[in-house]
Amino acid sequence: MYTFIVRKTVKQAFESLNQGDYESVLRGVSPSITHTFSGNHALGGTRHSIEAMRQWFQRLYILSPKLNFTIKNIAVSGFPWDTTIAVEWVDSAKPADGSVYVNEGVHIIKMRWGKVVYLHAYLDTQLTEALCRQLAAYGLAEASAPPIED
Repeated sequence: MYTFIVRKTVKQAFESLNQGDYESVLRGVSPSITHTFSGNHALGGTRHSIEAMRQWFQRLYILSPKLNFTIKNIAVSGFPWDTTIAVEWVDSAKPADGSVYVNEGVHIIKMRWGKVVYLHAYLDTQLTEALCRQLAAYGLAEASAPPIED
């Protein structure tokens, strides 16, 4: 039953992201978060606060305002005080310059008592770096900004 609830919560979180509603997702994040997005680009780096995550999501949606995740698999293990979740996904977006972007990856998420305490996104960072370079050339300053980290 617990696994079913966690899977449903994860699906709802990704659906919220598909709607651009990252604030709903942030409500499920612990103040002691570790959020890492792999790569050396404007979206890369590690954040340790909800406010830094909020800034990161704001940048994400500036760069790719029409982001959509399709979940392929969700694996859940553990107990409410120590849950590990793996979410395999494909995302597609229509970046700010009107081009098409598709990537795939996995989020590894750890939860404690219903709050996300750790999230690491693993994906093809070369695609993300190329997108950032492309959007910077298009004139979008956020695409060449340093990573948001705290």
